[in-house]
Amino acid sequence: MAIPVIDFSKLNGDERAKTLAEIANACEEWGFFQLVNNGIAEELLERVKKVSSEFYKVEREENFKNSKVVNLLNESGDEKLENVDWEDVITLTDDNVSEWSYQTSGFQETMKEFRYELKILAEKIMEVMDENLGLPKGYMKKAFNGEEGENNAFFGTKLCHYPSCPNPEKVTGLRAHTDAGGVILLFQDDEVGGLQVLKDGEWIDVQPLKNTIVINTGDQIEVLSNGRYKSAWHRVLSTIDGNRLSIASFYNPSLKATIAPAPQLVKETNEEMDQTYPKFVFGDYMSVYVQQKFLPKEPRFQAVRAV
Repeated sequence: MAIPVIDFSKLNGDERAKTLAEIANACEEWGFFQLVNNGIAEELLERVKKVSSEFYKVEREENFKNSKVVNLLNESGDEKLENVDWEDVITLTDDNVSEWSYQTSGFQETMKEFRYELKILAEKIMEVMDENLGLPKGYMKKAFNGEEGENNAFFGTKLCHYPSCPNPEKVTGLRAHTDAGGVILLFQDDEVGGLQVLKDGEWIDVQPLKNTIVINTGDQIEVLSNGRYKSAWHRVLSTIDGNRLSIASFYNPSLKATIAPAPQLVKETNEEMDQTYPKFVFGDYMSVYVQQKFLPKEPRFQAVRAV
């Protein structure tokens, strides 16, 4: 099995209906799919890879060599490490631009441009989900922004590297989890693999494909769709070969946004399903999530019901 690969440009032609159906099926059956011809210029994607690689080598590599996880692995003997991840990560948001790299030439400009394009793509994908679910155009975007109006939704980017690991059998690159938020857009290494998604009890590789954007749905899409679109469990394996690049951007609700199943979808399901997803404030959900990220997700929905 392989996760679906979808040509996003075909939404604008004679194959629109077929492409909409492919995206709907990917959301319902996988929670993961890859977009080719996604509207982001290949020249920009190549620049992103270049500055990200230079950034790690110049500003992060030596720190990682002296990091907690490296020291733990060196001291672990035959034991497997359980509660750490073999990754180097920084988070880029509109609020911390002043903290972005100044040492790596072109880093700030390139990542700003990339994030701008990704946010546009995320909103297009949410409109497709609206259409496929029979919701009004803009429903998800409005739900994520909350009652305060436009531009309150959170858009963050995690720039990750998974360096070569001398003992990949003893530590995971990133432990299995679902994502807390909405739509996740991943620009992953096109040579070094390691990302896997859980499908029907089996871990499936998310195959590296050059200059594609991997899309996955988070917990809030599962709630809004009343379970039609499930957030998928995924993980990253560490590897002895290569330094894997992973840039994940998250289009999430505002912390003040109230999230609940869309009323149009509640009517179509039975009463038992309606009780699965409570109505909650996203900030309350995040408070639970940070404590339970690597645990089963269903208790998170129940825990936030009581907040």
